[in-house]
Amino acid sequence: MKRIAALFLLALAGSVAPQVRAQLLQPTQAQPLDRIAAVVNDDVILQSQLEQAVQNIQRQYANRPQQLPPQDILQRQVLERLILERLQVQKANDQGVRVADQEVDNAIANVARQNNLSLPQLRQALAQQGYDYAQYRSQLRDQIMVQRLREKVLQGAAQASDTEIDNLLSSPGFKSGEVHLAHIVVGVPQGASADDIAKAQAKVEQLQADLKGGMDFSAAAIRYSDAPDALEGGDLGWRRYDEVPSAFVNMVAGMQPGQITDALRGPGGFQILKLVDKRDAAAKQMVTEYHARHIMVRTSELVSPQQAEQKASDLYQRIVDKHEDFAKLAKEDSDDTSSANLGGDLGWFQQNAYGTAIGQVLAGLKDGEVSKPFQIEDAWHVVQRLGTREVDRSREMQREQAQQAIQNRKAEEVYDDFLRGIRADAFVDIRLGQGAAAGANTP
Repeated sequence: MKRIAALFLLALAGSVAPQVRAQLLQPTQAQPLDRIAAVVNDDVILQSQLEQAVQNIQRQYANRPQQLPPQDILQRQVLERLILERLQVQKANDQGVRVADQEVDNAIANVARQNNLSLPQLRQALAQQGYDYAQYRSQLRDQIMVQRLREKVLQGAAQASDTEIDNLLSSPGFKSGEVHLAHIVVGVPQGASADDIAKAQAKVEQLQADLKGGMDFSAAAIRYSDAPDALEGGDLGWRRYDEVPSAFVNMVAGMQPGQITDALRGPGGFQILKLVDKRDAAAKQMVTEYHARHIMVRTSELVSPQQAEQKASDLYQRIVDKHEDFAKLAKEDSDDTSSANLGGDLGWFQQNAYGTAIGQVLAGLKDGEVSKPFQIEDAWHVVQRLGTREVDRSREMQREQAQQAIQNRKAEEVYDDFLRGIRADAFVDIRLGQGAAAGANTP
């Protein structure tokens, strides 16, 4: 069985921000004499929490421990992540973000379901691996809060206008295909002094020397990077060329997998990219579209679920056994006001345009065949598949991808600026190790 940390990641995959993806579970055992590792505004991070978080990272790298930096550097990287997570939760609370107990219950149930576990089995697995269930729930709630905070910060800030999309598609720099990238960021604090910049440049020079000396890029990211994804080796995953920072896109396009860029100065500091791999876009994006019509019978205060099911069954028999006209019955009996006057006709659409349940039913039918009644939430449906066709949607998909690229790039920039701002404005007293400066606000 995979570790519960992995199960937790499955619950939030594609939903949480990259800076909060990895260190999600930290089992806590009360210790009578626990030291404070850092004060974060009016909250604290305990030494025991830090040690447990470090142990989680060490377990993740159990098969490649050589990629981890010395213990003191690893502790500092992990502590910075915990500080940033704590600041986001505080900010979410300040902005009135709340997560109901039922939402946490639903998320936990989703974890169990995705991993073929019952809730008791999930709790047992947590206990066997040393994770406290109450702490598990608490941290899951925090991660949902952070995601809500991100959505709130980005609301209206990461839109792509038609003009921006048109300009991107027509620009000489627009390139098809995708690249798998990793990065290392050597940050420069807001309002940096000449001494701050000199220290960052010295760090970059040492980083580049280590990379040229053969240090693994992931190991270098863990050791040197100030980005929130440092403990994942700086892995950015696959992205379109148009999602690559404009200062790097032409450089990356001319690189071969394994090559590393020079350090370039950006708003947040110095950045180095590694091209892990690349792949070309398909010449054509062919999709299957279905033509179908349906009849919906919805439950209500006047129509019980049993009555709705019976009515749907009666309509099915009238169509299949008595050969009554589907369109006529849809006009008379369908509760879907948007399609009833069209005889239930839904037009041409991609398989899951009306949800995966209807898509699965359509995929199992032949052209002209009528489905048996099936239920989706509070309604029963009868669907007839009228036809299928293969359509080249390359243009539409290219436009959708360009829109997504613009939105993703804007979102990253906006949220990165937001994180740097709350970190710079926070009171952070790092007490890790001897000689920690009281009241230090170290970026």
